[in-house]
Amino acid sequence: MERKPLGAQIKLARRQAGMTADKLAEACNMDTTYLRQIESGHKMPSLPMFILLCRNLQVSPAVLLADYLPEPVYEERDRLHELYRTLTPEQRELAVRLLDSMRESLTSGE
Repeated sequence: MERKPLGAQIKLARRQAGMTADKLAEACNMDTTYLRQIESGHKMPSLPMFILLCRNLQVSPAVLLADYLPEPVYEERDRLHELYRTLTPEQRELAVRLLDSMRESLTSGE
């Protein structure tokens, strides 16, 4: 596995989450320099550190590993996840209620 694509995905996810490198490094209990080395592709995070990054960025591992996984399996789910992340808590609640209602409507005819 190449380090640069993974580092680029981590950096992109961090920016999309509105986090600075300092804030993410602190949340993961790592040095900011080490995070910057990961994001630039000079270092590879350990598995426990990768899990911490996913948790603190609130993304699934599939999002960060997108360059290494077959797209059709994850594309739709990850798209929904990214859309969900951009919503306010009130909008999230409304979206979930809307999806529940749609599911009930679609399955009631079966």
